[in-house]
Amino acid sequence: MASAVTKEAVLQALSHVQEPELHKDLVTLGMVRDVEIEAGKVRFRIVLTTPACPLKSRIENEARSAVLSLSGVQEVEVILDAQVPSDGRNRGVLSLPVRNVVAVASGKGGVGKSTVAVNLAVSLAQSGARVGLLDADIYGPNIPTMMGVQRLPPQNGQKLIPAEAYGVQVMSIGFLVKPGQPLIWRGPMLHSAIRQFLADVAWNELDYMIVDLPPGTGDAQLSLAQSVPLSGGVIVTLPQRVSQEDAMRGLQMFRELNVPVLGVIENMSYLELPDGTRMDIFGTGGGEDLAQAAEVPFLGAIPIDPGVRVGGDQGVPVVISAPQSAPARALTAIAQKIAASLSVAALSAPGTLSINVIE
Repeated sequence: MASAVTKEAVLQALSHVQEPELHKDLVTLGMVRDVEIEAGKVRFRIVLTTPACPLKSRIENEARSAVLSLSGVQEVEVILDAQVPSDGRNRGVLSLPVRNVVAVASGKGGVGKSTVAVNLAVSLAQSGARVGLLDADIYGPNIPTMMGVQRLPPQNGQKLIPAEAYGVQVMSIGFLVKPGQPLIWRGPMLHSAIRQFLADVAWNELDYMIVDLPPGTGDAQLSLAQSVPLSGGVIVTLPQRVSQEDAMRGLQMFRELNVPVLGVIENMSYLELPDGTRMDIFGTGGGEDLAQAAEVPFLGAIPIDPGVRVGGDQGVPVVISAPQSAPARALTAIAQKIAASLSVAALSAPGTLSINVIE
């Protein structure tokens, strides 16, 4: 007769399953919840550090196998959930209900930074995360067009209500000015606008806020860093050498502002021709070279595809319009890496051991 399965035995089995990126077991991290045992069936919940976890299938399979190895267990049901940790930097700052703020930057214009920011935000939202997208490119606000929204909802009291598209909350100066109207603002006005977009907008609780910075290393970048502590920054570059040099300036800017650099993204890496050959229009390997020189992660390369441009013009990001395309798969993988990196950083902070799960 098989011995009765106990909760203690289940937890003991799961204590041998490691979270691959945090290098600690699921039980120590507090990721195992709600263990239920009925006859030979065991049911439990695993609370991941992000719904965009790239290794969730591996974790689920290893946890199931570990429990199935117990005597008396005939069936295992694993429920995956997620609780995104905060790095603690934003706690109490401007009363912003955001766990992680990620700035997307480039040293120069024309590298597809806004396209990358839009698709990263939408990809994270598609995974189940609560996401906001802040257009801090005050002088060239393209986010409303790329997200397919042109106006804000009616104002609620003293605060603006962000627009919403594809599960992402969106705010941009583009909602508040006439199409084509130039903004000839000095630094103090720009600083005030960015602070208002952070403090005077009724953001819902967010796991991630993606901030699309303007090109360069000027007032907008400084204003954002002074207004809200950034969880991390991402640099977008082209493969060509000139773009690398400018991107390195953006990367150094993050470091001087004490913003953790999450990595480098190489956009417009290559064009794949109908016969399968690749054309390196802007050179090759520049993003990887930059990441290596700066000793930061290389997050991935995004190929050239007309669908990316069409999606931006029509307000349908490529991760929505063509999710199985090469650019969409690359962008989704990059979003997963960023989410994983933020979780690792938050849970590796001194004094942090486990996930605080809010029931």
